[in-house]
Amino acid sequence: MSGKPLPEGYRPPRHGLTALVLAATVAGMIGLTYASVPLYYLFCAVTGLGGTTQRADAEQAAAAAAVVSDREFTVRFDAMTASTLPWTFKPEQRQVTARAGEQKMVFFKAVNNSKETVTGRATFNVTPLKSGQYFVKIACFCFDEQTLQPGQSVDMPVLFYVDPAITQDHNLDEVKTITLSYTFYRDRNDTADAAAHAAPAATTN
Repeated sequence: MSGKPLPEGYRPPRHGLTALVLAATVAGMIGLTYASVPLYYLFCAVTGLGGTTQRADAEQAAAAAAVVSDREFTVRFDAMTASTLPWTFKPEQRQVTARAGEQKMVFFKAVNNSKETVTGRATFNVTPLKSGQYFVKIACFCFDEQTLQPGQSVDMPVLFYVDPAITQDHNLDEVKTITLSYTFYRDRNDTADAAAHAAPAATTN
């Protein structure tokens, strides 16, 4: 069930940077611990630490699609909404089955239940956390802020695949299910604007 051997020269998205980032992280930990937050996030993005997913362009996605494996994964979807965001947010389907390298598109629906324009932004991760370095997004609503008018609903796509390189990593041999989770928060600037507009009204009352 390991699938096709990966062709010589196949490079999983961003994995080629792992050694460089590891070295930079070690250097950053010496005397620069508190100044290395951006480096830490770069490290997460490259290695999948904390369930951080990867990104791929069209060329990388095509290379992965050329070596689709017969190893299958159940990919589940989870959606949460912060209490400060007056939206309903949920996946259109709870799970899909995908072979390693096979591209899948799913949709999440968001509805603005308030009477005002609201901007939100999503954070995300995958579990098990160690699978993050092999979960690759081609397109995702989480890359940008989302603004919904009062009562507006929108279907938001996610195009992804599981990197076929996962079949060569025996540390993940037991992984059969991957859960992609999103949490939508009200955008920080949007929250500040809302508070600024609300303050005069509160004072008047």
